[in-house]
Amino acid sequence: MTARTAHTSRTARSRLFAATTVALAALALTACENGQGVRDEGPSAASKSSAQPSGSASATANDSTAKPAGNGAPKASRTTPGGSAAGSKGGSKGGTTTGSPDRTTGGTGTRRVACDGSNTRTVATEVTRPLNHVLLTVTNTGSKVCDLVGYPAVRFDEAQAVPPVAEETRPQAVVTLSPGESGYAGVLLAAGDGSGAHGYTARHLEVFFHSGRSAKPALPAKGVYVDENLTVTYWQSSLADALTY
Repeated sequence: MTARTAHTSRTARSRLFAATTVALAALALTACENGQGVRDEGPSAASKSSAQPSGSASATANDSTAKPAGNGAPKASRTTPGGSAAGSKGGSKGGTTTGSPDRTTGGTGTRRVACDGSNTRTVATEVTRPLNHVLLTVTNTGSKVCDLVGYPAVRFDEAQAVPPVAEETRPQAVVTLSPGESGYAGVLLAAGDGSGAHGYTARHLEVFFHSGRSAKPALPAKGVYVDENLTVTYWQSSLADALTY
């Protein structure tokens, strides 16, 4: 065989091999398109699951962080009408505390405060009946409803003791004054027959309320005579009730 003949034979074999390779590649491509081969799906399912948690697992994790299980949520504290949290140490025991910030009357929306010398005018009037009595008249001069709580603590001149209250005059409810309205209290000055001890003529009077500023109503120029029988009534909504003792 000559050199030319050998070269021609090698060239023919190379072309046959190339043709065979192309044919096999075509068959493989045809098989993939027919769904019979393995196709490249990109990253594996395992890789996806490790990189991106499923929706349900993520939601569960978030829920367990935001919402304590069971009864772990804090309970809202209850408040007594006086404004202190129920069960707290040092809090008031129910009821309305006089002198506390403005409060609302039940169902009316009206703001209420305590009556004292800053929002009322107090007048002391010596009356002829009953004998030896002074009538205290307190008028609401403010713009809000106020409560006259308890009874007046009165001090004549420089007296050191506060006179007692006649318990039988206690009203059934706290006296509440709308702007312009008045409340009353009676003051028994001395025994009617002059038998009381430690008597003297007083020319100055100071009236103390349950809380807040006091008032200093004027007494008659001649003064008033007081002795050990000095007694006050509770605040009343009626003038007549204030003078029954």
